Amino acid sequence: MNAAANPKDWASPLHDLREAIRRRAEEIYIRNGKIPGRDLDNWAQAEAEILREAEQQSNRKTAIVVRVSGAEYVGEYDPESSDGYRPGEFGPGAFVPVRFHGDKMFVKRPSGKILETTIIKIR
Repeated sequence: MNAAANPKDWASPLHDLREAIRRRAEEIYIRNGKIPGRDLDNWAQAEAEILREAEQQSNRKTAIVVRVSGAEYVGEYDPESSDGYRPGEFGPGAFVPVRFHGDKMFVKRPSGKILETTIIKIR
């Protein structure tokens, strides 16, 4: 049986979360001078930090950069409401049909679908 076929060898999100918390608790232990008997406190602090970081990461939006007449427009979008848009649909230097309205930038994707973004920066 190959190792990849063994479910025990598969990484799970819960395992990854526990491992991240364990590593952070160890960092806290070392940073605080390796004081014995604070395992639960270190774990609780690590858990709070890791969960807060995970929540911030899940609320993070992503952006697309489009160059128009020498200016770069950075449009932020929510991946969950992007109708399946994935970074890399446009190659570097590709022609990108785009329309602007107020602080919105609408990018026509190769599939014909429109990616709606909010302009967060013009450089």
